[in-house]
Amino acid sequence: MIKWVSFAVQTRTDEDFTLLAKLLEALGFGKGELEQYPDLQLQSFTPSGSILEIVNRKTSRSHPDLELMISDPDTAADVVKKLGLTILDDHSGPEPKQTLRSFRISLPGGTTVSVTGVRTTVVAERANAGIVGSFNAKGKRFAIVVSRFNAFITERLLAGAIDGLARCGGADDVQIVRVPGAFEIPSAARTLAETEKYDAIICLGCLLRGDTAHYDVIVNEVTRGIGQSAQETGVPHAFGVLTCDTLEQAIDRAGLKMGNKGFEAALAAVEMANLKTAVAGRRSSVVGKGGLRSQVSGLRKASTSQKPANKRKPSF
Repeated sequence: MIKWVSFAVQTRTDEDFTLLAKLLEALGFGKGELEQYPDLQLQSFTPSGSILEIVNRKTSRSHPDLELMISDPDTAADVVKKLGLTILDDHSGPEPKQTLRSFRISLPGGTTVSVTGVRTTVVAERANAGIVGSFNAKGKRFAIVVSRFNAFITERLLAGAIDGLARCGGADDVQIVRVPGAFEIPSAARTLAETEKYDAIICLGCLLRGDTAHYDVIVNEVTRGIGQSAQETGVPHAFGVLTCDTLEQAIDRAGLKMGNKGFEAALAAVEMANLKTAVAGRRSSVVGKGGLRSQVSGLRKASTSQKPANKRKPSF
C-alpha cells in the first residue's frame, strides 16, 4: 500500500522558482530542505491538508501551472500584493459579502498560478480548526533510550523504532542510548532532553510481571519518570515500554499480531516533534480531512453558481 505521495509543480524560469517558493511559504506552507542537482533544483513544501484529484479536461484552453484551493483567499491576495506580484482576473472581487474569490497570478517567467477560495466566518474556521504534527522525520533529531533487560524483546522494539523513523523520511540524527533496565530509562531520557539537542526522545523497554510487587513499583516509577521528564523539559517523550503479564504478550507487541510498539512509539515521537514546531511557529490553522473535503466541494458549487458566463472559471 502507498504510505505517502509527493506532488511536483514545475516552474518555467529560475526567477519564477524563487518567487513561487516565497509565495508558498508566505501562504503558510511548511518549507522543507532545498535540494540542488546538476540539472534541477527542488524545494519541498508541506501543506496543512491535501486532496489528490484526477481531472479530465474537456476544453482546449490553457490552464495554470499551479492551482491552489485555499480557505482564506483575502489573506492570500494580501500576501501576493506584499510580494510585489500582480493579481489578474479577480473574478469575484474583494467585497467580503461575496462567498467565492478567485484570481490568477502570472510570474515574470510565464509561470501561472490560480488561487480559489471560499470566505469563511471566524466561527466556522474555529469549528474546523486544529493543529497537528506531520509524520516527516527529515530535519529532526531523535534519541532512543533502550533497556538491555529483556533484550530479546527490546531489540525488536528498537528495530521497529528505527524502521518507523526511516518510513517517515529518515531523521538527520538518531542517537541510541542503552541502559541496564527500564528503571534507568527516565534518568537517561531526562539527561538527553536537557541537552536540547533532540526534538523528541523514544523510550523503549520491557517489564514482565513476576510473583512479587517489584513489577508494580517499577512500572509506576518508569511511567512517572518519563512523563515528568517530558513535562519539565518540554521535549516530547514517546512511551514504548511494554508492561506485560507474560512473555507471550510481550512477543505479540514486539512485532507479531499486536504490531510493534517500538514502531508506534517512533511515529508518536515524529508527530509530537512536528506538533511542537507547529504550535510554536504556526501562522494558520490546519484544516482536517473532512473539513478540507467539504470545503473543496463548496468551492466547486460556488464557482459554478457565482461565476459570470464571460469570465474564466477556475480549472479543477
